[in-house]
Amino acid sequence: MSDSRPRPSVLFVCVHNAGRSQMAAAFLTHLARGRVEVRSAGSAPADAVNPVAVRAMAEAGIDLSAEIPKILTVEAVRASDVVITMGCGDTCPVLPGKRYLDWRLDDPAGQGVEAVRPIRDEIEQLTRSLLAELLPEHP
Repeated sequence: MSDSRPRPSVLFVCVHNAGRSQMAAAFLTHLARGRVEVRSAGSAPADAVNPVAVRAMAEAGIDLSAEIPKILTVEAVRASDVVITMGCGDTCPVLPGKRYLDWRLDDPAGQGVEAVRPIRDEIEQLTRSLLAELLPEHP
């Protein structure tokens, strides 16, 4: 039996798109296995993903080393069903018909891997809960 519903789409946003939003997008991509369209972006993207976030995710078996921070666009918001902010404040465009969530997470910028691990683990739990909401019929 084939599922004819479109894939849900999620956009993760934080200012630099270098830590929290990259980790969340990577977890959702990994866990959803193609069943969710995943994007991440930032209002003021950094030049590179935070190397400590890359290291923390590698410990969880997910490779972020090839990811590049991306600029937040109205088109990305428009193309997403759910927009999850992680500290970008009012810089996110608010469009009607979109579901907005704000995950209040510590910023991994400037932190060592010991401080980033609990942030990573919290992001994983939030992402698992989100996936269960988006795809309740799938384990």
